[in-house]
Amino acid sequence: MLEKIKHTVSFIQSKVEYTPEVGIILGTGLGGLVNDIKIDVSIEYKDIPDFPVSTVEGHHGRLIFGTLGGKKIVAMQGRFHYYEGYPMTTVTYPVRVMKYLGIKTLLLSNASGGVHPDFEIGDLMIINDHINLIPNPLIGKHDPEFGARFPDMSDAYSHVLIEKAQTIAKKHGIKTQIGCYVGTTGPTFETPKEYQYFRIIGGDTVGMSTVPEVIVARQMGIPCFAISIITDLGVPGKIVKVTHEEVQEVAAKAETKMTLIMEELISTL
Repeated sequence: MLEKIKHTVSFIQSKVEYTPEVGIILGTGLGGLVNDIKIDVSIEYKDIPDFPVSTVEGHHGRLIFGTLGGKKIVAMQGRFHYYEGYPMTTVTYPVRVMKYLGIKTLLLSNASGGVHPDFEIGDLMIINDHINLIPNPLIGKHDPEFGARFPDMSDAYSHVLIEKAQTIAKKHGIKTQIGCYVGTTGPTFETPKEYQYFRIIGGDTVGMSTVPEVIVARQMGIPCFAISIITDLGVPGKIVKVTHEEVQEVAAKAETKMTLIMEELISTL
């Protein structure tokens, strides 16, 4: 895989004249942050050698290079999921590519279902931990080039970045929750008992992404920060039928607040 990564990186570097400092992965319905980026180069996934292609509505499928918060960034407008049929090495391939492009920090966003009884639809939750119920992306042959065989995950989400984000949110009067994200395979939304189970085991919200990307990033020594937008609720008495389209709509409405936090956080790096 290392040779494939280097081939992909070489192609991208032939299109971009600088080294990005920050990587950003945008989740379902959250591609609008791109509007705040001063874009230098935009590359369709389908045009990048060995790069997967997004198959999910709400994930546009572009790798964007530009400036945000005064820093040079690379942003994925659309990510990949295990439920699309991709192996975990493919789902997390872009994170390894971004590492070899030179990023020092990774910021992630997603849409998720809240299981904490105090959460409401539209809330922003800063992720401070996760529970992984998706096949681990590090299963298989180990390449020491990528980092440790058994990476430490005690600081999966940077406490320093979390504190900075909370300070920024408070300054702007933006309400934020903080909690644990449960990563599942999907693509079905959860049953009431599954929601209950996720709450019992320590989850505050549940989704189908982010965790594999963070695991790979941490293996390679990249500090991570992630925000989840609560787009539906898995709380007894508040559970209703939900569609992917509704999830996108809620995410889009809350996106402005998330974008402000992300942009100011990047400016502090």
